Amino acid sequence: MNEQRRNLNRFLKQLGQSVVYWMIAMALFAFFRYFGLSEEDGIITPTEYSFSRALSMFILFGLFVGLVSAVIEFLLDKYLSKRISMGLYLLVTFVIYLISVVILATLVIEITNRFFDMGIDNDKGWWINDKTFWTLVIYIIFSALIFSFIQIANDKFGKGVFVKMLFGKYREPKEEKRIFMFLDLKSSTAIAEQLGHFEYSRLIQDCFYDLNEVVPKYDAEIYQYVGDEAVLSWPYQKGLSNNNCVKLFFAFKQKLLDKNDFYTNKYGISPEFKAGLHGGILMVAEVGVVKKEVAYHGDVINTSARIQAECNKHNVSILMSEKLLKDLKIKNPFSSKLIGDVLLKGKRQEVKIHTVMNHG
Repeated sequence: MNEQRRNLNRFLKQLGQSVVYWMIAMALFAFFRYFGLSEEDGIITPTEYSFSRALSMFILFGLFVGLVSAVIEFLLDKYLSKRISMGLYLLVTFVIYLISVVILATLVIEITNRFFDMGIDNDKGWWINDKTFWTLVIYIIFSALIFSFIQIANDKFGKGVFVKMLFGKYREPKEEKRIFMFLDLKSSTAIAEQLGHFEYSRLIQDCFYDLNEVVPKYDAEIYQYVGDEAVLSWPYQKGLSNNNCVKLFFAFKQKLLDKNDFYTNKYGISPEFKAGLHGGILMVAEVGVVKKEVAYHGDVINTSARIQAECNKHNVSILMSEKLLKDLKIKNPFSSKLIGDVLLKGKRQEVKIHTVMNHG
């Protein structure tokens, strides 16, 4: 039930963003095309096409496009994006959007004709030779590209980070308090030797695809992928909230278990991951010119990586620092167990580490 609620909340959030974006985009289209048109010398427009009525028509159209677009993107991402090539995916997406735009435009014209008596032609095939329609299609394509760019930027840098970069927040190093998780495939060397580099790469792709389905449900950000390792992070309070940083690991573990038949049939193995967690204050800054990105620097990252490296030694799948555990306030269905004081590689002082068990 909680899983379904999270999926629903995620979809509703995407739906809301899509509706707001397309209503604004269509309002701008109406503004650019119709505002002040009747005042221009040599241009005569009937009162039916006044700016206020055109604006209302296009905002309504934007509402419908936002609703339909969110549903299309959700269904394509869930059932098609991973099964066909990028070129074919773009072609299918374009055809679906074109059909949707024709249907929605016809519907909006019918509604506005009835309410405003505008007399716009919407007979069968009206759109084929309609210049305004094809201008609108081109505008929608560019608007969709901008929307996709914003989404890709958010996926690349993390929610809200792209906007902060636009305003130059990280041009100078800033302090942030975050939780980091280093997530690594168990027995990766042996698996790579067994599968060969091509099948091994496909395995990592599938595992990280499943990870990406889990990450948004627990407010995590993927900082980077390094080979068969993924580095995740949370703003400190978001990671603590509802034990998100712990729940994500066990949700990912359950996801892999649920797909055990898929992995055993395709690769002959059941992939398992190990994780190390730590949190605290570190520095964040923009780095690079040719390939600009946000980088984190500090002991928190190093300690998280060193803690994860201890998992094999202690035969556990998840370890975290005692400092983070105290702030988390672990409760049912989770419990923790002290592993002991460990001198991590590169550290002068020992660090208390704990493992976490899920009894749910």
